[in-house]
Amino acid sequence: MQAAFEGYDDPMPSREQPPVASDTHQRAPGPAQLQTASSVFALLADPTRLHLLWLLAESEADVTALTAASGAARTAVSQHLAKLRLAGLVHARREGRRAVYALTDGHLRRLVIEALSHADHQVTGEPWHA
Repeated sequence: MQAAFEGYDDPMPSREQPPVASDTHQRAPGPAQLQTASSVFALLADPTRLHLLWLLAESEADVTALTAASGAARTAVSQHLAKLRLAGLVHARREGRRAVYALTDGHLRRLVIEALSHADHQVTGEPWHA
């Protein structure tokens, strides 16, 4: 699962570039938007949850695949996915007896990739983009 993101300077590496955000997304945030965004960042603050979201940014997956790719315990992965699902950041669909998880939207995908790209610059000393 991780191969597509090894050089993640491109914010949307394995998919088409999304359209430019609409004017709706360009207005100043109000208290509700600030509180909601803060809640998202709080969920992203956990390294295991961030890793799971990064894996799901590449492709949908079930708990078994996410457990193997993340190296976290299966119970921990399940608990993190439950929190992410309750927050509306991921959704699950049934395929027989297994649940397949996916990110809810492209905004979250780009946020996760940008956060990890930013961290990569800090860790590697790579020059910052303008």
